[in-house]
Amino acid sequence: MKKILVASLTLLLTSCSYYNSFVERMQTDTLEYQCDEKPLTVKLNNQKQRVNFVYDNDYLSLTQGISASGARYTDGVYVFWSKGDSATVYRKDTIVLNNCQLQNPQR
Repeated sequence: MKKILVASLTLLLTSCSYYNSFVERMQTDTLEYQCDEKPLTVKLNNQKQRVNFVYDNDYLSLTQGISASGARYTDGVYVFWSKGDSATVYRKDTIVLNNCQLQNPQR
């Protein structure tokens, strides 16, 4: 009986973990930008107000901050700022990715 209970509990916990991962993927949009310097792939999760991307082999996870115009995400060092179909990435107030244009925007 204990074996069945342990197996059932393990299956239940695995199912919950899989479900949460599935829901997370469903709420995340993948945005492809072409910047002057190179392409940029951004994972946007509006519900968590977060963007994730890789820059210079570093995985960055930025949370949404205050913006007078557009959407601004930051971790205190990097800033991803988008407005309409364009975006810019800053590192400590210096532009590192400029003139990023959204590829195949959905309207």
